[in-house]
Amino acid sequence: MQNSVTPEIRRVYARLAGFLFLWLIVTGLAGMLITSHVAGAGTFTFAETAKRIAASQHLYRFGIVIGLLEPLSTVLLAFALYVTLERVDRHLAQLAMCFRLGESFIGGAGAIGALVTLHVYDSPQLASALGTAQSQALVSLIGHAGSAASNVSAMFFGAGSTLFYFLFFKSNYMPRILSVLGIFASVVVLLMLFGVTIFPEYAAELLYGWAPMAIAEVATGIWLMVFAVRRRTGRAAAVSAQPGVVA
Repeated sequence: MQNSVTPEIRRVYARLAGFLFLWLIVTGLAGMLITSHVAGAGTFTFAETAKRIAASQHLYRFGIVIGLLEPLSTVLLAFALYVTLERVDRHLAQLAMCFRLGESFIGGAGAIGALVTLHVYDSPQLASALGTAQSQALVSLIGHAGSAASNVSAMFFGAGSTLFYFLFFKSNYMPRILSVLGIFASVVVLLMLFGVTIFPEYAAELLYGWAPMAIAEVATGIWLMVFAVRRRTGRAAAVSAQPGVVA
């Protein structure tokens, strides 16, 4: 069966993927900044934090919704990257998409913790039944569960990102140096997250491992939005158009 995705459609999905690379960064950071701004920097007591959230509850909920856009948009990014790269190696593209979908599902489940935390802060009856100390402990436990979900989700991200950048390297759809940077950054993220899991006392230092990934994703997003994927011309285009030959 011949591929029904035309080069024009592939370029549309490539540009969509480029936009989503940048969109995910914006939504992820915006959601985190809004909720942390409302709740405070963690120096407040349970009662003080509850008052801050009650005073700006709709803004806090807006921050949660913005944060939820990240895992939701990841599904669309995974599909856009699959359509862009499946002609290079369909099986690897499917595997990469599965990893990114796993990232989305685990991240979405982890975001439930934010809604549960909001309920603890927003329910006087629950706080009265548990007491201040127990309520604070419950919020802390939910927060640790959310952090663990984020780390596991990021591991799936690292695996899927490594495969997608490898496919970009094979395809020559964008500069090889950018593909190599993406592969390197994705592997660094994976190693960093395993390191954080094994050596949590070094978590603050290891989190700098996100820096190469941020550079790679911003550069990739801009490249794909502006240039989409490279067109092949001449003999290369004629060869790739033959049945069974990768474009």
